Amino acid sequence: MESGRRALFFFKNSPFLKNTKASPPALAALAAAACLLFAACAPKPGPAAPRPAVPVSAAYAVTRSVPVRIRAIGQVEAYNSVQIKSMVNGQIVAIHYRDGQFVRKGQLLFEIDRRPYEAALEQARANLARDIVLAENAKKDAARYAILVKKQYVPREQYDQKEADAAAAEAVVRADRAAIENIEVEIDYCMIRSPIDGRTGSTQIQIGNVVKANDVPMLVIEQINPVYVSFSVPERYLPEIKKYSAKGPLRAEARVPGQKMPETGKLSFINNQVDASTGTILLKATFRNRDRVLWPGQFANVTLTLRTMTGAVLVPSQAIQTGPDGQYVYTIKPDMTAALRPVTPDGTYGGFTIVKKGIASGERVVTDGQLRLVPGGRVSVKPPVGRG
Repeated sequence: MESGRRALFFFKNSPFLKNTKASPPALAALAAAACLLFAACAPKPGPAAPRPAVPVSAAYAVTRSVPVRIRAIGQVEAYNSVQIKSMVNGQIVAIHYRDGQFVRKGQLLFEIDRRPYEAALEQARANLARDIVLAENAKKDAARYAILVKKQYVPREQYDQKEADAAAAEAVVRADRAAIENIEVEIDYCMIRSPIDGRTGSTQIQIGNVVKANDVPMLVIEQINPVYVSFSVPERYLPEIKKYSAKGPLRAEARVPGQKMPETGKLSFINNQVDASTGTILLKATFRNRDRVLWPGQFANVTLTLRTMTGAVLVPSQAIQTGPDGQYVYTIKPDMTAALRPVTPDGTYGGFTIVKKGIASGERVVTDGQLRLVPGGRVSVKPPVGRG
């Protein structure tokens, strides 16, 4: 544009053109040539300024020994749950615990009125005393008839009858003794004791209620020292779980909301079939639960450790990006330019991602600022927060 103006000014003020009678086409040709001359002589623009370096945050890929873990959501279950029922009929006369109390095995829980059973016991003992006397007399009669039958004073049939009477009387004595033992057991059942160590639930009866033998539960006691945590994992993990559990119990951790330190335990159960509807396998881990942090019915975050992977390459998880062709990271080359590198992640550990393929230990990766980067672009690494 500027060269055209200069050429026009030249032709208007040139003395040559003023004194020359040239035709209009010739003048146009001369003007075009002048434009080309001035354009060729015009100063050319300089080279474009280089792009400024993109500020980024970076970290180095490191090598560590990393535990291979499976994470799942589990539910706490009582190690043992017992429904307390009465074994005899009777009226409740005393309750020796509070709802929600921890009780020990053998601790007295309920008392049932024993008086009817004590009276029956006295009657059974009296029957025994009577029948012992009758049995002794029948035995003596049989002994006397044994002498008489030898002398042929009585027929053999009478002697056999006396022998049978003596044996029957002895059997009645044994039955009396069994009845006494049975009543003594019933009296013992009137004192209902805890069969396990555990925590009591809500009492279903009160003092004065009449209970029936083996009727509705009077109380439920749940053992929570130790305790189970059941959880399900995808069936693809089953071969590894079987492989590594064959070498010894696998370590498990369980953490409930609000808990700082997880409870540690061991895998104790692998179900004998895969759930076809969900494609998962049910597992259970046992925890000692000394502090009673895990409570039946709670949901817990469970971590099952299968093995330890040695020489694993780790990068901060924020370095991993996802693109149309898969996951990648930006690495920083020695000349401070960025290079896009496809990677194959293999799980996470803490705030790091395990890289199975694509990155070597010691390489520098971009952890922040990737959106402004292009392959080959210059970068400048920002100092860590808190440092000059």
